[in-house]
Amino acid sequence: MTSKTLLLILLVMGVSCFLFAKRPDILLIMSDDMGYSDLGCFGGEIRTPNLDSLAKGGLRFTNFYSENMCWVSRASLLTGVYHRTSLKDGHLHPRCPTLPEALRSAGYTTLMSGKWHLAGKNGKTVYPNDRGFDNFYGILGGAASFFAPFSLSRNRKNVEQEFRDDPEYYFTRAIAGNALAFLKQVPKDKPLFLYLPFTAAHWPLHAPEKDVAKYKGAFSPGWDKLRKERLQRMKNLGVVPEGVSLSDRHPKVPAWKDESNKAWQQRRMEVYAAQVTIMDEAIGKVIDALRKAGRFENTLSLFTVDNGGCHVEYGPTRKGSYLPSQTRDGRPMEPGNLPELMPGSEITYQSYGYGWANLSNTPYRLFKQYDHEGGIHTPMIAHWPKGILGKGKTVDTLSHLVDLMPTILDATKVVPPNTSDGKPRIKWDGRSLLPSLQGKKQPDPAILFFNHAKGRALRSGKWKLVFNRDNGKKANWELYDLANDPNEINDLAKGNPKQVEALVKIWEAQEKALVSRGKD
Repeated sequence: MTSKTLLLILLVMGVSCFLFAKRPDILLIMSDDMGYSDLGCFGGEIRTPNLDSLAKGGLRFTNFYSENMCWVSRASLLTGVYHRTSLKDGHLHPRCPTLPEALRSAGYTTLMSGKWHLAGKNGKTVYPNDRGFDNFYGILGGAASFFAPFSLSRNRKNVEQEFRDDPEYYFTRAIAGNALAFLKQVPKDKPLFLYLPFTAAHWPLHAPEKDVAKYKGAFSPGWDKLRKERLQRMKNLGVVPEGVSLSDRHPKVPAWKDESNKAWQQRRMEVYAAQVTIMDEAIGKVIDALRKAGRFENTLSLFTVDNGGCHVEYGPTRKGSYLPSQTRDGRPMEPGNLPELMPGSEITYQSYGYGWANLSNTPYRLFKQYDHEGGIHTPMIAHWPKGILGKGKTVDTLSHLVDLMPTILDATKVVPPNTSDGKPRIKWDGRSLLPSLQGKKQPDPAILFFNHAKGRALRSGKWKLVFNRDNGKKANWELYDLANDPNEINDLAKGNPKQVEALVKIWEAQEKALVSRGKD
């Protein structure tokens, strides 16, 4: 080998290493069943200093959408493809390359700690390791006790013995602890992708007493007063326009002055708030680790939520594999929203119900499972010191979970494969939001599409077409002008039949196309 050849090789290697080092690390965080306004930086009274700090140093997306339930949101998030195509028998479609698969093929270490919920139905279980993750810790299913999470695994090994052996075990903190352990194993010169899908603040209401005590009395004013106060803070923070009004209190929610179980109701929200704050503290520990490793300045951090606050009242007769029959020390469980039993401890299995979900989703209507704004309009925070302009600002770009994979691959300069499972890959429904991160104005997508559980919807420009299956045979398509009525208060369907007809045709055509393209 000549000296010139050697010099050329070294030069090429040097350039390659330079480019490799410039690739950002990725931190992708998802909360579970949390309302649009719960975070401090979105107007809530819950203490979330670490997420607030990300927002202060980054951007808050105020016009961001999820799907209306847990697993369908995760399918959209990890594939960039609407769940009507990307979900197949409860797991991810083989022709939809996942975000970790694409990043790992480009040299990234891919890590996950938290909730998978894409393990499939019937037959062989699909682990995160099967869809692109090098290391995984967490649960395969959805809801789980925070003290004894069902299906707890590390990679493909069941590790439920860990919470049995540790009386101080708490899942949210374990998610962070295992993420930190994974991070220590990543070579300094290798880029990383860390996915943190927390189960907080999904029911059950579980939190250590010392954490709940920090919120003692914080919610005594009740949901009516607190909704009004949140809305004003939201206006002050710029996350909703000044002219926005509150949606009506849900019909199943009494006025706070008429609530007969105030102490119990307050306790429900105190535990919920503690769950969110513990999650924020866990996120802070991961951020500190990235900062100490010298990675944080070139880390693209994204935070969002899988759906809006959950209204479901947990009945004492409800059953499921996620519900333990007894506590770790052998006491029988006492599940259900029982006013005579304060939530929070391991022996309980409760939810926070309609009233507090109404507060969480301020100022919007309805909840998880619905495609009205309370079910799908979610917060999103983007932070990247080396890549974001306009720090601390709000961004009103119309966007969706399907946009995050294209955004991340655009930021990392990773090109997804053209084939998957030996066939042409299913193309993204999303688009990159990198221009918005860099301070550029992006046009709205032509449509956003929704269809799951109790809702159907289409967002097109200022128009929102939405359907509530709760109403059965009497249900009709509703039409809202979100530019002037973001809370969906004034249904314009009867006065605009041609507009409704045109949008319904678009929705039906999109539904047919999404389902058909996923067929092998």
